[in-house]
This record gives sequence, C-alpha cells and structure tokens, in this order.
Amino acid sequence: QVDMVESGGGLVQAGGSLRLSCAASGRTFSSYTMGWFRPAPVQSREFVARISWSGSETYYADSMKGRFTISRDNAKNTVYLQMNSLKPEDTAVYYCAASQFLRTEWWGQYHYWGQGTQVTVSS
Repeated sequence: QVDMVESGGGLVQAGGSLRLSCAASGRTFSSYTMGWFRPAPVQSREFVARISWSGSETYYADSMKGRFTISRDNAKNTVYLQMNSLKPEDTAVYYCAASQFLRTEWWGQYHYWGQGTQVTVSS
C-alpha cells in the first residue's frame, strides 16, 4: 500500500513555472515506478511523465518534452515534477501515481493514486 499526497499546484501566468511534489508513505516506495497524469476527455487520464524506481530512467509525453522534468528522492519518499514554460492548455489537476510495472504510460497499470493538485495557467 502506498498513500500519496500532492502539493505545489497553483495559479501561474503563461510562460511561468511550478514545481509539484508528491509525498508518499510506505516502506516500498522506492520499488515503484512513479508517474504523473492529468485528466483527459477520452482516455480518462493523460500520461505526463514517469520515472523508474531508481530514478535512472525517465519518459515524457511528447507535448511535455523539454518543458517538464520528473525526479525523485527515495530517501524522502517524494517524487517531483518541475514544470517550465507553462501554457494555458496545461491547466488541469495533476495526479501522481505508483505502478509495479517497469515501463508503462497507461493509467490502468498504476495501482495507487494521490488526490491531485490543481494547476491553473492564465494567458
């Protein structure tokens, strides 16, 4: 069982930056792939980024490459999402999630979810 709480969301102007944090409980946090998602009208949750259990491998959705950076600190049981060059279309609730799969972008293979943090980007 992994419980997660996101924070760091807020209101920012287009072109600005935010850093989201996801604090997890549970001794097995370091064994999970961690991902960030946001809602999508068709597929329920849109993949944003993921990071391997060790932090050595990261992967991003095409629209986030070069703007977002995912990282983790297993000593602090925390995963981060640095969001730069934000656009109004990035406005959404952002969720962190944990998966036992090594490499997956499908929300259905993430077993544990946080409650989300709202990001609003004004034009």
